[in-house]
Amino acid sequence: MPAPPALPLDAEGILALAARSMFHLFSSISQGMFLVDSSGRIVWVNEGYRRFLPALGFSSIDEFMGHMVEDVIPNTQMRRVLETGEPILVDLLTNKAGTFVVSRIPLRAESDGPESGAGDVIGAIGIVLFDQPETTLQPLISKFALLQRDLDDARRELASQRNNPLYQHAPDGQRRSKYTFASFIGSSPAAVEVKRHARRAAQSTSPVLLLGETGTGKELLAHAIHASSARAKGMFVSVNIAAVPDTLLEAEFFGFAPGAFTGADRRGREGKFKLADGGSLFLDEIGDMPLGLQAKLLRALQEGEIEPLGSNKLVPFDARVITATSRDLPELVRRGLFREDLYYRLNVLPLRVPPLRERRSDIPALVEALGEDMALRSGEAPPELTPDALALLAGQHWRGNIRELRNVLEQVTMRSDSQRIDAVQLERILREAGLEQIELPDLSHANGDEEAALLRPLAQQVAELERKAIAAAMASTGGNKLATSRLLGISRATLYERMTSQGQSS
Repeated sequence: MPAPPALPLDAEGILALAARSMFHLFSSISQGMFLVDSSGRIVWVNEGYRRFLPALGFSSIDEFMGHMVEDVIPNTQMRRVLETGEPILVDLLTNKAGTFVVSRIPLRAESDGPESGAGDVIGAIGIVLFDQPETTLQPLISKFALLQRDLDDARRELASQRNNPLYQHAPDGQRRSKYTFASFIGSSPAAVEVKRHARRAAQSTSPVLLLGETGTGKELLAHAIHASSARAKGMFVSVNIAAVPDTLLEAEFFGFAPGAFTGADRRGREGKFKLADGGSLFLDEIGDMPLGLQAKLLRALQEGEIEPLGSNKLVPFDARVITATSRDLPELVRRGLFREDLYYRLNVLPLRVPPLRERRSDIPALVEALGEDMALRSGEAPPELTPDALALLAGQHWRGNIRELRNVLEQVTMRSDSQRIDAVQLERILREAGLEQIELPDLSHANGDEEAALLRPLAQQVAELERKAIAAAMASTGGNKLATSRLLGISRATLYERMTSQGQSS
């Protein structure tokens, strides 16, 4: 038998053999290869790369050869490799032919010896490792796209906070409003109506009374009204009456003079009314205010001045008063638990904040916003609810409104083993959380809305369906238009045409 071939005995021979072997290996397993000389002119193309030429606009290899690489391969980085001599081992290249995972390696002249160092760059080799990364590298690309979106969202949020004076912390620790009307999530008729009335109230100086169940967002609207008013640069001072003991409320409101009572600060202290001078004073749970203090509050509102506890001096103030309550104030007036004259003083611009069950169509947007906020605070990924899970949420009574919805989402995040939540998992979690009767979604209105949506021009419905399909496919492929066209079974030219006609970004 003939002796097997042996390795060369000299180092240069071994290196030359390794280089030839690696070249043939990459040429056989890669999706395509080409070579450029030191000037960047294409001098060689293997058989695998030739199948990309039609997509690049060339009908034959003769039209492709001899051209500068950047003239025939859009977005290439081969020129950088030639100029720096540094390889680009793994990169994503996107052009008319698609999206590819590529490597770019400089080719150097042989040196005179091992001590003379690397030779001059005399060319470069381009290798297409994968020509359909959207399928072969889908897990990696999806994770990268998710991280990129999170980074972009964080950058936009930081930019908005830097540019918006409402979010900037005052150096002297002054209180500012935290929310705007954009923070009140929802596009349902009920949500749009309450925001419309709240914006009108922001342009007035009269007292505003926010009425609604607990957890509906009354305090958020109070912040937004202040932020949109002429007093936005002033302080926003908030007092939760239900959280302050009755014996301390008067001092909390009006302040106290030095030595007014045992243990009082010798320098005295300004109350919340004076602290809010020039800004807005938000009195939450006004229905829980003791009767004895209601008369003093009424006088302060009528006269525009307060008398600190233990003082004989009247102190003027100029604060716009916004109050809120989850209680039935007219009923409290009838029972003698709330002064009728104070009620009329506060009830100048009443705003009823709708409960969540009256704006169920806002639940998907609220789930998304609450999930993002939870993720920002915890560092965990937000839960992803399937359509049937969202429909199950829409069917609940929500006695605690948005506050209860957030609690449920937090429990879902903690109790579920996966990020994606369907209706079966959600129902189990709701039962474990103590909700015995799980209400199914009411589809009667949805069916009516669906029938109404069908009674429109057919062209309009087809265009809407196309727009939704393209948006879903673009989201699934991470914005890759070639993969999107393949997923939808249309050409890229048709995809661009549809996106242009629909006003979508291309």
